[in-house]
Amino acid sequence: MKTFEGTLDAAGLRFAIVVSRFNEMVSRQLVEGARDCLRRHSADDDQLTLAWVPGAWEIPLVAQRLARSGEFDALICLGAVIRGATAHFDYVAGQAAAGVARAALDTGVPITFGILTTDTVDQALERAGLKAGNKGFDAALAAIEMANLGRGLASAFRPPANGRAASLAPEAAARR
Repeated sequence: MKTFEGTLDAAGLRFAIVVSRFNEMVSRQLVEGARDCLRRHSADDDQLTLAWVPGAWEIPLVAQRLARSGEFDALICLGAVIRGATAHFDYVAGQAAAGVARAALDTGVPITFGILTTDTVDQALERAGLKAGNKGFDAALAAIEMANLGRGLASAFRPPANGRAASLAPEAAARR
């Protein structure tokens, strides 16, 4: 059985971090956690790009543009959406998650979701490095692993020399 796993070596990989300025007190801590992780795993600061956006709602568009640029092996999306007294939380959190997932699927570039969705500021701060670790660090770690897994899969499953994908229906290929 062939088994594929990504390694945790960021040397030579290029990363973009897209982060929400809204709830900046939390977001800055998430960015520091992500940068710490990348440095500890041999990422070069020259290979890192940081893009600040107004809020979590804007993260998917910028992530998609960066992923489509072809400049990055993986992206890390960070921010904090904290529940308030209205349904606004549900819309922003849900659409941010769906948008990040869509950007990854549409581009084929690994994009990790480090956007906290919490009930309180205290919960967000705990997840940004106080008590519950730093979810920015965790998102960066997943980005490293996924970038390396993607490279491994790409080298193991190259398209045929004629540049056309193999047909799933042998009878269709026989008719050509």
